[in-house]
Order: sequence, then C-alpha cells, then structure tokens
Amino acid sequence: MGLLHSFHHRFVKLAARGLFVSLALLVTRVALAGVFWRSGRTKIVEGTWFEISDTTHFLFENEYAGVPIPPEIAAPMAAFAEHFFPALLVLGLATRYSALALLGMTLVIQIFVYPDAWWSTHIVWAAMALILVTSGAGSFSLDSLIARVRGR
Repeated sequence: MGLLHSFHHRFVKLAARGLFVSLALLVTRVALAGVFWRSGRTKIVEGTWFEISDTTHFLFENEYAGVPIPPEIAAPMAAFAEHFFPALLVLGLATRYSALALLGMTLVIQIFVYPDAWWSTHIVWAAMALILVTSGAGSFSLDSLIARVRGR
C-alpha cells in the first residue's frame, strides 16, 4: 500500500507542475474555441469574410426566435462573437473575459434555443469556460507574455 501511495504522490506532484497545467489550459482553450469557431463558420457565406448567410437569418427568425434580441441584431452579433472570442482564446489573449463571453453565449443557447441540451452538450462547454475563467490561459498564452513583460 505504501508503494501505491508513493506512486500516487509522485504522479500528482508531476501533474500539478506548471508545464502540465499550462498544457491542459491550452488544450481547453483550443477545444472551447473550436466548438464556437465551427459554429460561427456555418453562419457566414462561403468564400466571404463576414457576410451573414440567408440560412442564418432564417434560423434566427424562426428556430432561434426565443432569443430576446431582434434577429437582425442577434445573427450578426452571434456570428461576430463566434469568431472573435475563439480567436482570442487560441491566442490566449483576454482569456478570462473571452471564456466568460462564451459562457454567456452557452447560457443563452441553453435557456432560449436548446433547453434540452444541458447534459448532452452545454455542460461540457460551461465546464471548459469556467475552468478558463477561474484559471486563466496558462503559460502558453499572450496573457502570460504580457504579464511577464509588465512585471519587468
């Protein structure tokens, strides 16, 4: 039993080091960004920089009609947010605020669009966002670089 406890103690000590924590935060940032980036790309006309598709307008007028923002505002707002905040997450810039914005989007989607998707999908998005809000971006980020430069 002492050998098992010793192994466990060494494993936990190694896993809790900054390098592994920063790697886990990087993977979390990329995973959460990927979910929203892919969703944002479906809202844009293929081959354009940022033209909202007719399908997106239709969805916001019909399927997402429960969102308490007019569809002509909500569609471009969602498309922008699903590109801007994931890009910031991948860079590790304004990570806590970007994750908080995506958590807010997740809650809007959960409450007003797909209320039955909490256990199947949204809880995972919320968990990743909350990890980033509480822990920040980790060492592999522009947030960390800026903090180091400002500390000089």
